[in-house]
Amino acid sequence: MMTFLYVVLAIIVLIVLLALIAPKTYNVSRSITVNKPVSEVFNYLKFIKNQDEWSPWKKKDPNMKQEHIGTDGQVGFVAKWEGNKEVGTGEQEITGITENKSVNSQLRFYKPWKSQSDAYLTVKELDANSTKVVWGFSGVNKPPSNIFFLFFNMDKTVGKDFEEGLADLKRILESK
Repeated sequence: MMTFLYVVLAIIVLIVLLALIAPKTYNVSRSITVNKPVSEVFNYLKFIKNQDEWSPWKKKDPNMKQEHIGTDGQVGFVAKWEGNKEVGTGEQEITGITENKSVNSQLRFYKPWKSQSDAYLTVKELDANSTKVVWGFSGVNKPPSNIFFLFFNMDKTVGKDFEEGLADLKRILESK
């Protein structure tokens, strides 16, 4: 019986130690230059529904169920989705818009696991006909689930999706 208690205690101590050293926050972003004026790029990006044209997750489940609440391109707009195991279930709500600067939103995931992130799209004029776009998201890894991030590289995994999406965004905007 004592051996069992020592094993359980050792497991608990290990979990606590791992939770203490595991990453507590994350921030993943990628950028690209689009050869279009900042106002044109921003006016496209502020509409969440336009993400259906360039989002890598829409490609992973083109048949996902979607619902929209509110007026797209305005604070408070919510885009909900329910998809396959690759895209899960969740919603995105626009929380802030700064004209020709940024669109901020909150991502709430319900499946395959529950989490919340702050997403952002920022634009910066490089010259009259080129715009830097930054797409990213950040959040908090709560213990003990943060232990998972010792073994999962979110920057590498999600970063690839951001790069793919930004390349499609560039192609779409530059072809208009």
